[in-house]
Amino acid sequence: MSTQRLVVRSYAPLRRALLWGGTVAVAVMAAYIAFEWGRSNAGFDARSARADQGELRDRVRELESENRRQRLQLAAGETQRVGQAREREELARSIGDLQAEVASLSRDLAFYRGVVGESANAQIVRVQQFRITRGSAANEYVLHLVLGRPLRPEDAVSGKARVSIEGTSGAAAMSLDLAQLANVPGGELPFSYRYLQTLEQAVSLPAGFAAARVNVELQPARKGVNPVRETFLWTVENG
Repeated sequence: MSTQRLVVRSYAPLRRALLWGGTVAVAVMAAYIAFEWGRSNAGFDARSARADQGELRDRVRELESENRRQRLQLAAGETQRVGQAREREELARSIGDLQAEVASLSRDLAFYRGVVGESANAQIVRVQQFRITRGSAANEYVLHLVLGRPLRPEDAVSGKARVSIEGTSGAAAMSLDLAQLANVPGGELPFSYRYLQTLEQAVSLPAGFAAARVNVELQPARKGVNPVRETFLWTVENG
């Protein structure tokens, strides 16, 4: 008959876990102590390192703040640059428009100056026809002047006509007016008309005087109007 032994073992899991935990904690603490002891022996100062770390953090914050400020300045400068570029474009466009307007106004001014100048200098009287016929006596001739108007005859025009005859007597050049050739007072013939007027004046040439041309000057009585001067060759009609 065999005899069996009964073995009784105690099982305490909590105690075993605490034991293992304590062992690990002691090992970690020992490792940390050894690490700190090694750093201390190597000349590492944890307090100084923490101070340096704080200074570095402060420096990082300063740099980040400076970076933000620089970005804001850059953005502001870019905005200003874009605004200035737009202002320059608008200014250039405005200058171009003004130059175009000035050119247009200059053309208009030149046109109106031409119109005004033409109106101011236009002849309101002219010799429409001139001819010479023989008179009843020797060396007597009759001057026939037909005065007309190149402009529309809105009103009458009046003034004085001065006539002179140029030629030679012997070898000397001479110019004689109506006061000398026809005893006309002042050498002037008055005129006043609306459409046409014919002036006829007899003249007696001195003996030995060879007439070459006739100068006619019409001076309107209207202020600001220049006289009209025309020259005709001395040509006597036959008959």
